[in-house]
Amino acid sequence: MTQPFHLPDFYTPYPARLNPNLEAARTHSRAWAREMQMLEGSGIWEQRDLDAHDYALLCAYTHPDCGADDLALVTDWYVWVFFFDDHFLETFKRSGDREGGKAYLDRLPAFMPMDLAEGMPEPTNPVEAGLADLWTRTVPAMSPKWRARFAESTVNLLNESLWELSNINAHRVANPVEYIEMRRKVGGAPWSAGLIEYAARAEVPDRIAASRPLRVLRDAFSDAVHLRNDIFSYQREVEDEGELSNGILVLERFLDCSAQEAAEAVNDLLTSRLQQFEHTALTELEPLFAEHALGPEERAGVLAYVKGLQDWQAGGHEWHLVSSRYMNGAGEGGAAAPPRFFSLPLGALGLSALDVTQGVPTTPRAEAARARTFTHVPFAKVGPTRLPDFKHPLPATLCPHLDTSRRHLVDWAHRMGILAEQPGIPGSGVWTEAKLLDYDLPLCAAGLDPDATLEELDLSSAWLAWGTYGDDYYPAVFGRRGDLAGAKAMDERLAACMPLDCAPPPPATHALERGLADLWRRTAGRMSAANRRRFRDAVRVMTGSWLWELDNMVQNRIPDPVDYIEMRRHTFGSDLTLSLSRISHGNTVPEELYASGPWQALENAVIDYGSLTNDVFSYQKEIEYEGEVHNAILVVQNFFDVDHPTALRIVDDLMNGRLEQFEHIVANELPVLFDDLALSAEARQGVADYLAELRDWMSGILRWHHDCRRYKESDLRRHHGTAEPVPAAVTPSLSAPRGIGTAAFRVPRPEPVG
Repeated sequence: MTQPFHLPDFYTPYPARLNPNLEAARTHSRAWAREMQMLEGSGIWEQRDLDAHDYALLCAYTHPDCGADDLALVTDWYVWVFFFDDHFLETFKRSGDREGGKAYLDRLPAFMPMDLAEGMPEPTNPVEAGLADLWTRTVPAMSPKWRARFAESTVNLLNESLWELSNINAHRVANPVEYIEMRRKVGGAPWSAGLIEYAARAEVPDRIAASRPLRVLRDAFSDAVHLRNDIFSYQREVEDEGELSNGILVLERFLDCSAQEAAEAVNDLLTSRLQQFEHTALTELEPLFAEHALGPEERAGVLAYVKGLQDWQAGGHEWHLVSSRYMNGAGEGGAAAPPRFFSLPLGALGLSALDVTQGVPTTPRAEAARARTFTHVPFAKVGPTRLPDFKHPLPATLCPHLDTSRRHLVDWAHRMGILAEQPGIPGSGVWTEAKLLDYDLPLCAAGLDPDATLEELDLSSAWLAWGTYGDDYYPAVFGRRGDLAGAKAMDERLAACMPLDCAPPPPATHALERGLADLWRRTAGRMSAANRRRFRDAVRVMTGSWLWELDNMVQNRIPDPVDYIEMRRHTFGSDLTLSLSRISHGNTVPEELYASGPWQALENAVIDYGSLTNDVFSYQKEIEYEGEVHNAILVVQNFFDVDHPTALRIVDDLMNGRLEQFEHIVANELPVLFDDLALSAEARQGVADYLAELRDWMSGILRWHHDCRRYKESDLRRHHGTAEPVPAAVTPSLSAPRGIGTAAFRVPRPEPVG
């Protein structure tokens, strides 16, 4: 059968190794699958299917160091998950039976009790029988915290199959950002990461399991696994099974390009995610260990887990090259798959595999991309911002208290000290009253909430001003002098300004502290304890994301596109604004709705629309006048090696895609979700009110960017003086091949905190 494209040249930084217990795992998995009734008579597999797919080989490649018993158990898990995938396809996807699929999935969590003494229902099919057996054999060796995390990732893996089924029924292909997010849940690599903790006997300490470094390692690992699978499985999934959830198909449609061009673009993104993994492991783990005072055994355990992720990455690639389940030969007239390689086992920590100077397999394209990431020349003259023809969510309306709130904000900013240089900190006078008036944050607040009272508008205007001031202050003061320690100390002082018991905070020594303490007192006092904690966490996520920006600024590193998208939501302050909105509707909208996949996708689409708006308007301000590396257009330019007009078109396309996704979810996915959750009429009205606020939010963001005096070139010259910006020393850029894949991914950025 002719292949639809030639396999690209893969970046393969980790050497593949094979577990010596392979044959024992093969023998065991056949017997186990037959015992669970997955083979003859199941209507899904015969033994020849299981033998051809060779999941024992997958597990022997991806877990090369575990013992025979552990390899057998892990192999059983993979037999189960692939059987589930094929069983769900044949039983529900091909027929489009969403109702039956939901009932089938709703039963499965009952076979994962946190305490085995709770018991389980009687299995009614091979998937239930297999899960019951595996859970009973696995969880005694792991902590309750791991059980909860692994159960959650398993439920996500199972339940998000409904998302795929809904898209098949709607004949809809996702946009790239939506696809990456949902593929993590559907694809199962976070689930695989949990099994790595088991197989390596390297359970991640619970106090760091949710930290940014561990999350990024897990997500980068997952994205690379899934994107690689998309390349190898395109022919089977798209041409044979009619699947719409494949990264190559997503980019084919989004870029209007050939399958070969889309495959190269997907491979570029796969490479970037692997390089993000390396960067995080080498630069973020050691500070995390120190911050949380991990002991030697805990550190060794985390590094063993990192090594396990590397082993899985290498072994998964090797398995795809030999498994009959995937396209791994030559395309028509093309060369065969790239040669495979093996090595002796890595050192105990496995981190030598991250050293690209020691002959680790790579490609010229991968190294050119790496070089571009660190050789950006700051303060390049880019000229006035070019604006696309924006699609408007709704005509923006304004709160009638706008003019009064403008006067109140100036008074507040003076009282907090935001408009003055901070004592003992040269160069800290980043704002003046003239700038505050030009920025016109009350205009933004008036568009975000046109029905606000004067008190509410004053409060939201002050929050926007405080967040925007902090976002300007950190790079201008801490970034320019490379003072990461000072920024970290400021972040800790800001946390102290938000006491959960609403006790008086420590005396303020800085305008940021004074402003936050005042806003916290005015905002948190009427909240419940749970909402107060949630809101405090949201503010801390935003201020913590400013530290991430400083790290990149000091390293002169343009972020990976996926990492940028996800962190930009935090730097934009979206966690803060959404937390406030959720709290205001918390009495009528159940938490299950907020935790659902469709709802999270909806909120992220809204946030990305706002952040992309900000990046388009602020491109000249950030690149030419501030020497920034955090802008969607710059990230796209760098990642795909394209010029500004091309990158702008990509960002505009993604903006429109995110807006269309919002409307699709509202029209098609929320009604189904409401029925699934049996929402009351009161809860549905609360959701309708919140959706109206989200539309106001997008419209208000767009109008503010058009009407404020913060981004136009004339405003920039006035705010920065009449002299031209002074460029930094020019760093020669390394030549790199330009190619297709140029139009692939896009990136976003939220609210006027930028």
